[in-house]
Amino acid sequence: MKAILTHPGSAHKDDFLACCLLVARHGVPVWRRDPTDEEIADPRIAVVDVGGEHDPGKSNFDHHQFPRDHEPVCALSLVLQDLGLYEDARSFCEWLEPAEWFDTRGPFATAEWLGVDRAIVNRLNSPVDITLLRRFAQKRELGPGDPVWEVMRMVGEDLFMYLRTLRERLDYVADHASFLDVGEGGKKVRILFMPRTDPMPDDPSSGLGRFIESRSEAVAGLIYPDRRGEGYGLSRHEDSALLDFTRIAAECDVHFAHARGFVAKTSATSLGRLIELVARAIV
Repeated sequence: MKAILTHPGSAHKDDFLACCLLVARHGVPVWRRDPTDEEIADPRIAVVDVGGEHDPGKSNFDHHQFPRDHEPVCALSLVLQDLGLYEDARSFCEWLEPAEWFDTRGPFATAEWLGVDRAIVNRLNSPVDITLLRRFAQKRELGPGDPVWEVMRMVGEDLFMYLRTLRERLDYVADHASFLDVGEGGKKVRILFMPRTDPMPDDPSSGLGRFIESRSEAVAGLIYPDRRGEGYGLSRHEDSALLDFTRIAAECDVHFAHARGFVAKTSATSLGRLIELVARAIV
């Protein structure tokens, strides 16, 4: 890859993030101007969000020529597809689909699709969005050493890492975790139990929520290794009202129970005792 070329003028989240991924992958400069016919035909130049052509074989990633009723896809979608990351990104990045809608349908249609007032969309902006896009739009060319280019590289690297490590984490959880039904009669809840393993991940609870979503399970709580000790953490899933861990605050092996009841920490390590504590926390 020789360079990444995108349109001049105002910048949007989709072309910015598409370029971030390509910068992280190839480490090449970004040019902000209209492409020539020769550049569109050159596979060594990634032409992003401009050029009127979607042809990954020639590194062209534009969506503006798609029909009016085409499903919402933007330049970022096309780059993610070419990198083989689109399905995971749609599953794990809640912000991606709204970004596709916003870029292809505009703010009013996006607000209607989200079921919110148009003014809510503006309230989600921050100086991070505004400054990065404005500074990116001001540039004619960006390369290594330029502060904006370096931030773009970091954004792309972090997105690559997030998607790669989350997929690995979900596979890890699938290999080790199990669903348990705790309680009796009408006071029964489903729990996801993640045992301690060797080696153990830095954050033993990461990915558990995503794993539950992927299995479409109605889960009320989680049991997972405490990263600060040898025991376990107990927590509500999606703030389920079925569990209140203040109910076990006085137990001798519970050294922390949040006053709002959504999490507790215990030195207990046997599965039988962990299940007993969760059962006592059932409302």
